[in-house]
Amino acid sequence: MRRLSLAIALTLSAATLATTSVVMAGETPAPENAKAYFINLKDGDTVSSPVVIRFGLSGMGVAPSGTEAPNTGHHHLLIDAPALEGDALNEAIPVDSGHVHFGKGQTEASVTLTPGKHTLQLVLGDWSHIPHNKPVMSERITIDVQATTGSAKQ
Repeated sequence: MRRLSLAIALTLSAATLATTSVVMAGETPAPENAKAYFINLKDGDTVSSPVVIRFGLSGMGVAPSGTEAPNTGHHHLLIDAPALEGDALNEAIPVDSGHVHFGKGQTEASVTLTPGKHTLQLVLGDWSHIPHNKPVMSERITIDVQATTGSAKQ
């Protein structure tokens, strides 16, 4: 009886892990023509901080995180972070200073950046922050943030 209980417990544990793996596998489909892009920035732009960034999306709709609806997702902005690839495309996008989540469905942000060159990339996440299958990402761009000079005191 004890062996049977152990076998049942192990089977249930394995089933739970398998179910979790399926949910976390980045299997939310995206239309073939879906595209994320920057509306107001392009590679090589010179800007001042704070930088207003407008997020573009075609072929899909924007929905807040937690909304499990077909052909929707929400934006994530990668700032000076490596491009997501390999296993990272099958996991929730990290939450840190290099991976900014816009889980309320925002399509624009004002971001404070230090002077110098910065890389930016948009990645659409599904209802659980996992990139879609086929990932919907913008091109990775580099912008140059210029130092702003304060007005002279008199």
